[in-house]
Amino acid sequence: METIIMVGQLLLGLSILVGVHEWGHMVAAKSFGMRVEKFSIGFPPKIWAKQIGETEYSIGAIPLGGFVKITGMIDESLDTKTLSAEPEPYEFRAKPAWQRLIVMMGGIIVNVITGIIIFIGLALANGETFVPKDVLNQHGIVAYDLGEQLGFKTGDKILAINGQDYDRFADLLSPDLLLGSDNYYTVLRDGEEVRVDMPNDFIDKFADKKNRVNVINPRMPFSVSSVAQGSNADKAGLLAGDRFVSINGVAMNYYDELSSGLDTLRSTEIQAVVDRDGEQVALAIQVDEDGTLGFYSNQELEFTSRNFSFGEAVSEGTYNAFAVVWLNIKGFQKMIAGDVDVRKSLSGPIRIATFFGGTWDWNNFWRIVGLLSMVLAFMNFLPIPALDGGHVVFLTWEIVTGKKPSDRFLENAQKVGMVILLSLMAFVIINDTISLF
Repeated sequence: METIIMVGQLLLGLSILVGVHEWGHMVAAKSFGMRVEKFSIGFPPKIWAKQIGETEYSIGAIPLGGFVKITGMIDESLDTKTLSAEPEPYEFRAKPAWQRLIVMMGGIIVNVITGIIIFIGLALANGETFVPKDVLNQHGIVAYDLGEQLGFKTGDKILAINGQDYDRFADLLSPDLLLGSDNYYTVLRDGEEVRVDMPNDFIDKFADKKNRVNVINPRMPFSVSSVAQGSNADKAGLLAGDRFVSINGVAMNYYDELSSGLDTLRSTEIQAVVDRDGEQVALAIQVDEDGTLGFYSNQELEFTSRNFSFGEAVSEGTYNAFAVVWLNIKGFQKMIAGDVDVRKSLSGPIRIATFFGGTWDWNNFWRIVGLLSMVLAFMNFLPIPALDGGHVVFLTWEIVTGKKPSDRFLENAQKVGMVILLSLMAFVIINDTISLF
């Protein structure tokens, strides 16, 4: 069922993004009097089609893209049979270069607008919730395996990033920081300031999905939320609201201390002291063989929440949308510099489906769709023939020099671009498949 939900979200997300992208091309073309022969979401074979006026609207069986067929344009169909005749007034090639440029930019522009609207909507609907720096440093951090490899230790209090102050816990592993270079943290450890350096290739390890929750987290003070009926904790008399003070004489102030302590005491009886309404109560509790007692915890860290006004949401959402583009640029720089493994950085449809997750969460769905909309705009703007960016390069050259590239050149460039794109698609699909095993 989880797989069906992931695939369903992927198909819906791609359909929305491809639909608005191709709609951007079509609207721009029609506004300049160009004939649009076909508008398709998905690639052939067709599973539905309807002719409306001069345009056939269709849905293809292969939901990995879409296309708009504009008369007189050399596109991925490589249909050049009409190019030997004189251009008709309604053809793409008959229009001024500046109009053709706007048509080619239409899909990118609409994807950017879509991404901005989605991020504004998310900011307006959800506001923001975060752990402020001062709250974080009341308790310090928990360092997991990857965090310890980085140089952190549980209990560290992080004072600064690259010598600068920061606002919240999320800043410590922000995408902008992970994609930067020569970063370091200033940490307070046992009363002394120490420096923890982040290797430039750390993003390579962090890119592995299972490592993203394996770096650092805020330390969590906690209390007992509820006790499972019939569990060892229930039999020993543990109650909701109790706070652990110690186990076998060792202080237990945070959940990570209790969890790691119980892990070493599996299948043994412990002597626990809990605080119950200001009184200390001693309990003898048997630890299960999996290192648990049978209760649920209430994490008691003070988060800060705030809602955005419409104006603030517009500012926040627009910033977040363009931050995706900036991070893509920095990611490409990292790949070119060799700091990250291309195999871990490029995702195809299989890996993208896992981003949506196996449960249908509309907040997460729209967040991923907004992110992909900005990524799609960025990728399409790359100066590769067969992408919109390739057409933009040739049209810009024509506007600046007054010389139009020949149809034969454009056709050959389109073929080269198609080979590049098909090779890239094959690479990411194979790479995604390998990453599953």
